[in-house]
Amino acid sequence: MSKAERTIDAIWRIESAKLIAGLTRMVRDVGLAEDLAQDALVIALERWPESGIPDKPGAWLMTTAKRRAIDLLRRNKLRDQKYEELAYHSDLYTEEDMDSSLDGEIGDDLLRLIFMTCHPILSQEARVALTLRLLCGLTTDEIAHAFLAAESTIAQRIVRAKRTLNSAKVPFEVPVGEELNDRMSAVLEVIYLMFNEGYSATAGENWIRPLLCQEALRIGRVLAEIAPAEPEVHGLVALMEIQSSRFKTRVTRTGEPVLLMDQNRALWDQLLIHRGLAALERSQKLGQPYGPYALQAAISACHAKAPEASETDWPRIAALYEALSRVLPSPVVELNRAVAIAMAFGPAFGLQIVDELNAEPSLKGYHLLPSVRGDLLYKLNRFNEAQEEFNHAASLTRNERERELLLKRAAECAVSKKE
Repeated sequence: MSKAERTIDAIWRIESAKLIAGLTRMVRDVGLAEDLAQDALVIALERWPESGIPDKPGAWLMTTAKRRAIDLLRRNKLRDQKYEELAYHSDLYTEEDMDSSLDGEIGDDLLRLIFMTCHPILSQEARVALTLRLLCGLTTDEIAHAFLAAESTIAQRIVRAKRTLNSAKVPFEVPVGEELNDRMSAVLEVIYLMFNEGYSATAGENWIRPLLCQEALRIGRVLAEIAPAEPEVHGLVALMEIQSSRFKTRVTRTGEPVLLMDQNRALWDQLLIHRGLAALERSQKLGQPYGPYALQAAISACHAKAPEASETDWPRIAALYEALSRVLPSPVVELNRAVAIAMAFGPAFGLQIVDELNAEPSLKGYHLLPSVRGDLLYKLNRFNEAQEEFNHAASLTRNERERELLLKRAAECAVSKKE
C-alpha cells in the first residue's frame, strides 16, 4: 500500500461513519448509503494520489457521494417514486460546501444511525457486525477475525441486516418512550463497541483511534441527556470519560503502545477523570445495583485514583471483576479477573485461572489469552514458555503496533534466559 493509499485509508476510517450517517438521512436506505460512500472512496483513490489530498477531505467525500446520489435518483426516478420525490424535494441538488453539515446535523445523524442499526428486528450478532462495519469502519475480513468466523458468514450477515432494515422501513430517528427503553441495552453495547475499537484497534497500523473514541463519548453524553434516569448510560459515559483521560500516555510519539502500568499518570487528563467520577456518582445515586458498564467504570476509577501504579487497589479491582463476572459472565471478563488476582495476590494465582481458560473454545484465536499467560510466566521466571506465548500472541493479532510490542516482549524473554 502506497503512502497516499495509507493516508486515504486513515481518512476513510475517520470520516466513513459520518458520511454513511448523513447519506442515510438523505436516501433513507443504509445499504444504499454505504454503497454511495464506497463509490466516493473509489473516486478518491483514483484522484487524490495525483491531485493531492483536499484541505477538507470529509466535505469532499460527502459532496462526491451526494452527486452520485443525485445521478442514481435521476436514473431510478421512473422506477421508484420515493426516490423521485426525494430528488426533487431534498437539498441533494445543492452544491454548497458540506462542512456545516458535517459539523452539525451529521453528529445527530450518527445517534440516529445507531438506533436504526439497533432495531430489535435484527439479531444481536447482526447488530454488532453492522455496527463494526458502518460506525467503526472495519472491513468484513477484520470483523470475521474478531468474531472468529468465516468472512463469507459475516458478509452475508451484514447484507441480510441492511436488507432487513430497508424492507421493514425502519425509521431513521431516535425513538421515544418504551421504544427508546427497549433499544437502550443494544445502543449502549454499540457505543461501547465503538469506543473499544478506538481505544484498542482491531487491525491497522495504529494501536488507538482517538477520534472514534471521541465520537463514541460525544454520543454517550447526548444519550445521557436523553435518558437521565438510566444508570447504565451514566456508567458507560463514566467508563469512556476515565478511559479517554489516558490517551496522551497510551502511545509514544512514534505510535508505540505504552502499557497501563508504565504510563505517566501525571499526564492523565484530570478534567476527564473528574467528569467520569461525577458520571459514576450520578449512576450510583439512581439507587440501582451497578450494571456491567458502571462496574467497569468503577474499575477504571481505581486506576484513576492511584497516583502511582504501585498504589493501585488491586484487591478491590479483583472484587469488582468478580462482581462483573456475575452480571456479565464471559471468558474475557474472567481473563481480566485473572490479571487482577495476579496483581493482588501473585502471578501463580492468576496463572491458575488462565490455564483453565486455555480450554475455552471462544478464546482459541484471542491474542490476549497467550499475551496474559506470557506475562504471568515471565513474572514467574519461566522465560522459555513465556517467549512461546508472546510469539503465539503476535501471530494472532491483526494490529501491527501490538504485534511489534508482543515480539519485543518475546525478545526480552530470550535476553532474560541468558542472564
